[in-house]
Amino acid sequence: MCLIDDILKHKSVSVVGMAKNTGKTVTLNYVLEHMAGSGKCIAVSSIGVDGESIDRVTATEKPEITIYEGMFFTTSEKHYQTRRLSAEIYHLSSYNTSLGRLVTAKAVTTGQVLLSGPADTLHLQQLIRQHTQYGVDLTLVDGALSRLSIASPVITDALILATGAAISANIEQVVRSTKHIYNMIQLPQAPTGLTQKLSSLAHGIWEIDGEGAVKQTAVSSALFLGRGQNLELSQNTEYVFVSGVITDNLLHYLRMQTYVDKVVLVARDFTKIFASAEAYRAYVRKGGQIQVLYKSQLLAITINPVAPQGYVLNSRHLQQAMQAAMEIPVYNVKEM
Repeated sequence: MCLIDDILKHKSVSVVGMAKNTGKTVTLNYVLEHMAGSGKCIAVSSIGVDGESIDRVTATEKPEITIYEGMFFTTSEKHYQTRRLSAEIYHLSSYNTSLGRLVTAKAVTTGQVLLSGPADTLHLQQLIRQHTQYGVDLTLVDGALSRLSIASPVITDALILATGAAISANIEQVVRSTKHIYNMIQLPQAPTGLTQKLSSLAHGIWEIDGEGAVKQTAVSSALFLGRGQNLELSQNTEYVFVSGVITDNLLHYLRMQTYVDKVVLVARDFTKIFASAEAYRAYVRKGGQIQVLYKSQLLAITINPVAPQGYVLNSRHLQQAMQAAMEIPVYNVKEM
């Protein structure tokens, strides 16, 4: 039960998938089942729409999310009405989603429910804080397709990453793709003083010199680099903070500059890094470095060797290859 023990050390944990059908919902169901006898008060929700019995993208059957007696859950009015369990409503929000207001309830019996939580991270943060009012010890958050933003340390304390055969029929490719996300999660944290100075900056690209002075550059967005805007830095610049996303274009531009190995690029957290593995490696080869203001804590990687297309990877080989490439526990929860 090492995975469960690690999860219970935190107040909020997100379960995110590398892609659709990588076993994210199976992982969440496993965790919920083993949390049922933990003696802890558990809450669960999602960001956006999830928990469908049929996957909207691949038309494959998806496991339902099981809520156990005594657990709290938050979902939309529409999905609350279709629940297959008895529950007591604790809160009906004024926040509207496309499926109605959000209902927070406590399960009176064990059963299934479709989860459809807030559509944005701001309201998800508020929801997690709200859960603490009901004595909740741990909130589990189920992510939606490509929404790694819920894994931001600003949102949840830690994360579990689900990966598997849906990414590729080749084990080496699955490992490479997962390793890139793993590398981004493991990026070093910037000095504490920088976090205090930069956390409130919401727009633009900023330079920080050796004395800690912060100055906004003439570049309004990384999207305009090399397209009429150039990043001209002072000689004593030590850090460059990008308040938005870091892309292939940005890393390509920076590795062409003479200062590439003299300044450290800073992102808000790993979910802001949209650069490919190839662009990142090329940037690092030129001496480039990336740090983050907020560092995420990865608890484990879970694998799903079955692809929606029908092929099945060797589970043991996939787990061994993943474990050899990354210094983190790797589980197939169906074999635990």
